[in-house]
Amino acid sequence: MSTLPPNLIAQTTRKKITTLAFRQKKERGEPIAVLTGYDYPTALALDQAGIDAILVGDSLGMVVLGYENTLPVTVDEMLHHCRAVARGARAALLIGDMPFMSYQVSTEEAIRNAGRFLQQGGMQAVKLEGGRERLHAIRAILGAGIPVMGHLGLTPQSVNLLGGFRPQGRTAVTAERLLEDALLLEEAGCFSLVLESVPARLAEMVSKRLTIPTIGIGAGAGCDGQVLVTHDLLGLFDRFTPKFVRKYADLHTEMQSAFTAYIADVQGHTFPAQEHTVEMPDEEWEALLHNLNR
Repeated sequence: MSTLPPNLIAQTTRKKITTLAFRQKKERGEPIAVLTGYDYPTALALDQAGIDAILVGDSLGMVVLGYENTLPVTVDEMLHHCRAVARGARAALLIGDMPFMSYQVSTEEAIRNAGRFLQQGGMQAVKLEGGRERLHAIRAILGAGIPVMGHLGLTPQSVNLLGGFRPQGRTAVTAERLLEDALLLEEAGCFSLVLESVPARLAEMVSKRLTIPTIGIGAGAGCDGQVLVTHDLLGLFDRFTPKFVRKYADLHTEMQSAFTAYIADVQGHTFPAQEHTVEMPDEEWEALLHNLNR
């Protein structure tokens, strides 16, 4: 009988999630659970919990690196975090988020950067934002044998073009365009599609029209799966909380309380205590003093 704890047994026996598994889950009507991850311990915990996929999102620019938005994030910064996640996760599908200007300049650069996510970052797929205007890059990346996840609706890398972090597809014209883009991304070969901050009815319609799974974030329950930024879910990002987030913990407050208690213990000379201290045998101490006093 195994002596491993149940969560580790589940991790070692769970089948590897692939892009094909995503489509099979949609066909069976099984919801897909996705969360972001940026480091080894978080990836390990997510994988052991049974998450379907870990997205190393460029949201790390805001929740980990402290940038105002995702635009300053570089490929090298993304790859640094991708490698850490890849060390911690075994079963989950690993998706790397291609940052701003890593795929817009040319198809050659898009292919090269996408390839780095697999070759240097340990990812199994990449995600990039945009619809019809990105078809050429998407087809080129797919032509190089790299799976692509699309992203429509609120696309944070276009925050300046969109006029801020605002919901999308709320008019008949923009909703129709989003549906057309979703169908184009499916036709191009994307294995999945993120729908962010779009009306629930529109997201459900898109999900029913597509054969590839949709992953919603602020897009209602009609999508084939859901994704959240882990730091939002855990209450670790204190700058703001999007309306669509459900907080499952308040770790920012817990961390602050722990840090405050530690500072008080240090200042009050109650830490370290005897149980936190390494002792030298009395005879060795006496020998040291003897040697020093010779």
